[in-house]
Amino acid sequence: MSAAPIPANEAQRLEALQRSGLLDGPPEERFDRLTRLARRLFDVPIALVSLVDANRQWFKSCLGLAVAETPRDVAFCAHAILQDGVLIIPNALDDPRFAENPLVTGAPEIRFYAGRPLKDADGFPLGTLCLIDQRPRDLDADDLGALEDLAQMAESELAGFQLSVTDELTGITNRRGFLGLADYGLSLCQRQNLPATLIFFDLDGLKTVNDSQGHAAGDALIRQFAELLVVAFRQSDLFARLGGDEFVALLVNATASDAQAAVEALELAARQESQDSEHPWELRFSSGIVAFDRLRHRGIADLLEEGDALMYEAKRAKRVER
Repeated sequence: MSAAPIPANEAQRLEALQRSGLLDGPPEERFDRLTRLARRLFDVPIALVSLVDANRQWFKSCLGLAVAETPRDVAFCAHAILQDGVLIIPNALDDPRFAENPLVTGAPEIRFYAGRPLKDADGFPLGTLCLIDQRPRDLDADDLGALEDLAQMAESELAGFQLSVTDELTGITNRRGFLGLADYGLSLCQRQNLPATLIFFDLDGLKTVNDSQGHAAGDALIRQFAELLVVAFRQSDLFARLGGDEFVALLVNATASDAQAAVEALELAARQESQDSEHPWELRFSSGIVAFDRLRHRGIADLLEEGDALMYEAKRAKRVER
């Protein structure tokens, strides 16, 4: 058995997969509809929309299998994402890459596999739409055309999902997207015993800008801060606009001290931005920092609640100082 090689752009591909917000989410009719149609059209017992993560393949939609994921090193789809077109394995027993694969020698006893990579808007292959049968077979030209059509539909659904987790005003992740990504990030930290820290942000003076200069100016202030977050944080950090003037960042593999240093760097960048900008306002914010403690925090909701409270304490302290 041969595990699939790691793509040259694996780090960027995994970042794109995490940004998508698709991993570990609930079943969705938009994807289940496609796998039902694929199973019926091609008369196969198993049809999947799979996502290839760092060490596993996880099924966004799974018909015909009783598991939600498999290790990546045995995943046929890990091979499929390496090419542009459809990967077809007419009989896995005849292919040295797969003949000794436990998914071939044992349940579900895969013989036929056809997987078409599913790419995001930036061209990163996130996973596949694939067909699996327990008997050898092949696809003709008409079959390939139909599979391509279904795959394009799946990519459209992926794009639609990504739009649903993107904040329309700023272009960064919205609340829905962040909650899904943050749960994934916390799970990763727990599995690998890594620290994680949340920073809750609130813009200072947005209401004053809205009242004195209009909501278009307020929107410009919100976009300005979002652009600053994009520049200031690492690509591995998760940040989002929760709504209104509230933003959040989850720093994976980072301590509270790391987060404090990041906030101080952001404050410096905001002051510099205010000096260099032609906008008639000062870019200021308040923040609250919470280190993830698995004994105190059941999940991201607890971190957000505590971070929100700490942020308001910081904001009240500024008012008292003035």
